[in-house]
Amino acid sequence: MTAQPPIFATLGCRLNAYETEAMKELAAQAGVGNAVVVNTCAVTAEAVRKARQEIRKLRRENPDAKLIVTGCAAQTEPETFASMEEVDVVMGNTEKMQPDSWKQMVPDLIGQTERVQVDDIMSVTETAGHLIDGFGTRSRAYVQVQNGCDHRCTFCIIPFGRGNSRSVPAGVVVDQIKRLVQAGYNEVVLTGVDLTSWGADLPATPRLGDLVMRILRLTDVPRLRISSIDSIEADDALMQAIATEPRLMPHLHLSLQAGDDMILKRMKRRHLRDDAIRFCEEARRLRPDMTFGADIIAGFPTETEEMFVNSLKLVEDCDLTWLHVFPYSKREGTPAAKIPRQVNGKVIKERAARLRAAGDAAVARHLAAQVGRSHAVLMESPHMGRTAQFTEVSFAAPQVEGAIVPAVITGVSGIQLTA
Repeated sequence: MTAQPPIFATLGCRLNAYETEAMKELAAQAGVGNAVVVNTCAVTAEAVRKARQEIRKLRRENPDAKLIVTGCAAQTEPETFASMEEVDVVMGNTEKMQPDSWKQMVPDLIGQTERVQVDDIMSVTETAGHLIDGFGTRSRAYVQVQNGCDHRCTFCIIPFGRGNSRSVPAGVVVDQIKRLVQAGYNEVVLTGVDLTSWGADLPATPRLGDLVMRILRLTDVPRLRISSIDSIEADDALMQAIATEPRLMPHLHLSLQAGDDMILKRMKRRHLRDDAIRFCEEARRLRPDMTFGADIIAGFPTETEEMFVNSLKLVEDCDLTWLHVFPYSKREGTPAAKIPRQVNGKVIKERAARLRAAGDAAVARHLAAQVGRSHAVLMESPHMGRTAQFTEVSFAAPQVEGAIVPAVITGVSGIQLTA
């Protein structure tokens, strides 16, 4: 009887989704079967709770499968998952990308292997030997160019799950993107944990902008997109690319986190409020159709109403459109968790709601401003695609998935444009 292929469940970020696809290939090559793999997130305490909940659910649904837990939460809290009776193996973030780890997960060996396989992530100096040629839809491919983070923001556990920053050499990235273009992908997204730190560990210490310009010079990729960046680390070459390269999409997601200088200092961020505003003004001066997304935390310890209002005003001052709002979650093991003046939970929830309302209003303004305009839309399905600014567009008539089609925006339906 042939073993059933593994079931994979992914929690958290796009990078985790990318790595799940790589693990699927590694597991298939090793012949792993009758297993459930949960790729966890550790960004908040709630993320860890959801991981435990998902594990229990998957165990109930697959009582005879071996259950393997990996990802950031497994890396930062291996004992939490090892103590769960539902779990057979806990695998760290380094181990999950190694072929030898998966060779031990075949049915004949999994019961004989170590139950907890989590090494010191801080000792890892290389990344992304696990390149894959795209995943998800046929329209957009994701390429991991960087992993880990050298910074130690006081609210963040992620460096302890991902390790220190390490970069994929530019030549490897370019070669992969060439293959993706040959395979028919019309858009490539560069991903990483701290994308603007790319290159710091490579010879001659190139910057992210150098990588972007090299990709656009050496490949025919029709659309190149950057995922989340730290605006204070944007280099001159990146700004030049924003100004001069139409194939670089006019959409940047910014890791801002707050709009009050004192809170930013207590978060141990590297920018101040005015730095964020200046960056957005300069990027939009260079590229008038630029849109911004941003991560903002509501209710960081010591945040007063006045401090919160500074974050709320940042939505307008930076002309942000797509908000990712995070109610502050106390994360054991981080310096912020030890700050005495924690904000009341109800206040955090209320502030997060106000931020989301500001974000909804910003999206509504953006959508209304697009009516009557022409856009090149990358089709993600026969009836839905996205503009260069990552805005969803709904089509009544079916289009070719993966194609870039010209469209005139005729209206707004919910959070989508119509064309």
